Amino acid sequence: MEITGKCQLRCAHCYAGSGPTGTDGAMTAEDWLSVIDQAAGLGTTMVQFIGGEPTLNRDLPRLVEHALGRGVEVEVFSNLVHVSPALWDVFERPGVRLATSYYTDNAAQHEAITQGRDSYARTTANIAEALRRSIPLRVGVIDVEDGQRVAEARRALVDLGVLGEVRVDHLRQVGRGVREQTPSVDQLCGNCTHGTVAISPTGDVWPCVFSRWLPVGNVRQEALAEIITGPRMVETTAALSASFVSRPNMGPCDPRCGPNCSPACNPSCWPTGAGPCGPKGGCQPNYD
Repeated sequence: MEITGKCQLRCAHCYAGSGPTGTDGAMTAEDWLSVIDQAAGLGTTMVQFIGGEPTLNRDLPRLVEHALGRGVEVEVFSNLVHVSPALWDVFERPGVRLATSYYTDNAAQHEAITQGRDSYARTTANIAEALRRSIPLRVGVIDVEDGQRVAEARRALVDLGVLGEVRVDHLRQVGRGVREQTPSVDQLCGNCTHGTVAISPTGDVWPCVFSRWLPVGNVRQEALAEIITGPRMVETTAALSASFVSRPNMGPCDPRCGPNCSPACNPSCWPTGAGPCGPKGGCQPNYD
């Protein structure tokens, strides 16, 4: 659930094109509460609040509490630039976990990517604070530019105490991430619509946050159940499946992978030397 387009940062690769001038869109708190109810009724086990920066939507605590009350686990995907004391209390609730992106162990390089003053120091400090509070946290490194200190960033996160493998994702050429390509299925991992949908601040429903050019309905106009079983979703799912099958050596994606979406890139999705990873030799763990 992409609950806002507002963000303190203006990352050069942001797939949502978020920034300080963004808004919460057309979806009200009551709209989001209704969608949570509908999702829970359909058997959804986890909702991820994203943005923009979800902590900038003042209704986030209410939405988190509502999801937990419906028996749905919550992940908040935040840049962790600023977390208020009240939000730390929310994040410490059982059933809530955090996710964030990291780029490098070099402050100047980090801030050149995020376009946010002191963003490196603030995010790093709040990663440490989340770990101190024993809040479940996953961190992924996003490789977006040549010369980025990706390997060093992974080591720095391990040194901070981040548990588990720190995975690396590649630049998705969507939104401000567009470089020499246009948004297309080439930017997707291959598991779109398989038990996951994304909902935008306008209510549009997409197969995932990266497939923003493929709306399949709008929750302000139709029930979520009608959208995910409707003809546009069926047609889009079939078209995506056909596209993924047509890729040479394309295998099923591993839903455990990825720092920036679930699921995301992994070797079974993009074999060595294939896909958007290109000459860098496939995706994590072969990305380096």
